[in-house]
Amino acid sequence: MVQGLGTLGVLVLAATLAACSSTPLPTTSAPVETRTPLAAAGGSGTGAGASTGAAPQSQVATVDLARAGAGTALLAAPGQRVVYFDFDSFVIRDEFKPLIEGHAKVLAANRGKKLVIEGHTDERGGREYNLALGQKRAEAVLRSLALLGANDGQLEAVSFGKERPAVQGSNEEAWAQNRRAELKDK
Repeated sequence: MVQGLGTLGVLVLAATLAACSSTPLPTTSAPVETRTPLAAAGGSGTGAGASTGAAPQSQVATVDLARAGAGTALLAAPGQRVVYFDFDSFVIRDEFKPLIEGHAKVLAANRGKKLVIEGHTDERGGREYNLALGQKRAEAVLRSLALLGANDGQLEAVSFGKERPAVQGSNEEAWAQNRRAELKDK
């Protein structure tokens, strides 16, 4: 096996094998410190010192979304059902993410609830282009809802392109209100 390697080759092979060997790690475990939270009136809330044996009490109240209301009024006001988009874009703006999160939480808590997301555009551009852009806007909202907990079976995306404007007019104010996705109960 070592024939033909020469002395230098054997030394390199031996050094490589020695470098590949590993040493076992120590089996001792690291010490763990147990802390309890400070009382609400007693300090900054970071907690310090050893455990006193008392179980910490949670100050957070739970919310039952199914019992609190079947509609979107709990997390997103009924009037907040429209996501607006920039010109020639289907990217959801940061200001509409809380609205989508609210609707997703309601859908996750009420699996029987269904939404249709209608994508719309302003009047500029051709019919086919606007139908495609409206579909991309509706699907962007649908994907966001699904990523936040809604089931795909609860959601449907449709496009109306420029066929159903919210506001009549050929100026930036009208166009801005027509570039939208509407969330409607199914």
